[in-house]
Amino acid sequence: MFVVKRDGRQITARIARLATGLHDSCDPVLVAQKVAAGVHPGVATRALDELAAETAAALTSAHPDYGRLAARIAVSSLHKDTLASFSQTVALMWRHANPGNGEPAPLVSEQLAEVVREGYAYDYFGFKTLERSYLLRMAGRAVERPQHMLMRVAATPVGIHGPDVPAALETDP
Repeated sequence: MFVVKRDGRQITARIARLATGLHDSCDPVLVAQKVAAGVHPGVATRALDELAAETAAALTSAHPDYGRLAARIAVSSLHKDTLASFSQTVALMWRHANPGNGEPAPLVSEQLAEVVREGYAYDYFGFKTLERSYLLRMAGRAVERPQHMLMRVAATPVGIHGPDVPAALETDP
């Protein structure tokens, strides 16, 4: 059994893709069948994602990997609703307005918005220096984008201290 989304893709195929690498006891078809039972006319794909994540989470008593599948479904759904670009996201948050009265209500500081706007305005020389000197490489090729490098550096305290969050917070000024 499978449910076909509006664009013709199967929900079962998506859940199976998200279940890659999980224990065999974690059955994506079972999750899709339970989701199909909750489908009603006009249901939004966002609601299907939520139902699929909740369904997988409810099956964690059968195997803990269902919890990992639920998280993967929820994160995949979040990715559909958010921008891939950090700089575009910061700009969007800076331009946020109060939905009630339209007054500016930025979600980030002007300073952060400016740093991100300027920091991502690399000229060719700046980008090539970044690529050559700072981006991690595998087999001679860069394997990360500038925003990946910035996130990696920001996470350095966690890399040093692992799950010791208080120590990581002390390391990061």
